[in-house]
Amino acid sequence: MMTRRKFLTLAAFSGALLPFAPMLLARGQRQRYKIAVIDLMILKRQKLSALQLAKEIGADGLEVDMGGLGNRPTFDSKLADPEIRKQYLDKARGLNLEICSLAMTGFYAQSFAKRDGIEKTIGGCIETMKQMNIKTAFLPMGVQGDLVKNPELRPQIIERLKLIAPMAEKAGVVIGIETALGAAEEVKLLNDVGSKAIQIYFNFSNALEAGRDVSEELMILGKNRICQIHCTDKDGVWLENNTRIDMKKVKATLDKMGWKGWLVIERSRDAAKPQDVKGNFGANTAFMKSIFQNE
Repeated sequence: MMTRRKFLTLAAFSGALLPFAPMLLARGQRQRYKIAVIDLMILKRQKLSALQLAKEIGADGLEVDMGGLGNRPTFDSKLADPEIRKQYLDKARGLNLEICSLAMTGFYAQSFAKRDGIEKTIGGCIETMKQMNIKTAFLPMGVQGDLVKNPELRPQIIERLKLIAPMAEKAGVVIGIETALGAAEEVKLLNDVGSKAIQIYFNFSNALEAGRDVSEELMILGKNRICQIHCTDKDGVWLENNTRIDMKKVKATLDKMGWKGWLVIERSRDAAKPQDVKGNFGANTAFMKSIFQNE
């Protein structure tokens, strides 16, 4: 039985903590939406110092690039070295940052449909994901894999996605592809691949450049087909000054869908100061947090 003295002591202690209750509650909850930047775009491709810069920018995490491809059989990745991987993981932990994904941007200029040895190339990324406990990878179809301009490549791309899907499934990871297709066509593409390990890494800019409504595209895809989002537009103005995207509407759409995850800032740099990394990405990160983490 609680005595009067114990009750008064407990009440006083609880009262002392009351002003801090919102902060304590927030710490105990995981953010529904997290904001990240990309090491390549903050001019720190495969550099450990990208993590410190991401922290200074105010991001919750970092997307780390796998390095260039060129004529090599696989990525020129420092992360193949166990010691380098440990340095990344230790540094991220020390800064309270997450490595949200790995990016295979080498495929922007390479043909996913035609390049030889695709199993080794993608397999190298998947192995790194396993070693670093990273669950998502970004795979752009790129210029040569543009299915709007080159629809004849669709069978080859589907065949290759079916080839790498079991590798991703076995590793328990997701490969997020970016295409030039509209959402309805992407749904058909994913259905033809037939694996939950292959999803869409959605990019606002692709929809905007094609004159499509971002929120409508998101709704068509649905929450289970979108692994991550590049919350970006082409360079010119910061996201907060971009008149062709209503970010509050986008958040309302994602809320309605029940989606949660990483929003990764890629571009949307001020045209007058394209090299101002902290200025551009700091402003965009702060704006995205004001919209998506203001509750």
